[in-house]
Amino acid sequence: MDKNVGATDQQVRTVVGALAGTGSIAILADALSLPEILAPVLGVVAIAMLVTAATGTCGLYSLIGVDTCPMDSDAA
Repeated sequence: MDKNVGATDQQVRTVVGALAGTGSIAILADALSLPEILAPVLGVVAIAMLVTAATGTCGLYSLIGVDTCPMDSDAA
């Protein structure tokens, strides 16, 4: 799969993933008073964001034809 996630997009995904993961853990530790059903939801969001940031590819972007990577993906 070609890379379709640019550097800025990767940074945003990393921050969102870290915040979602922290929120999930905070809910499970009762440090954040939100419904417990949000903990696994935030956990899945965190994993998805961090994996797509680390790999540089996003399946949803491929489906809808979005590419935030500024370089030509054939050159990599």
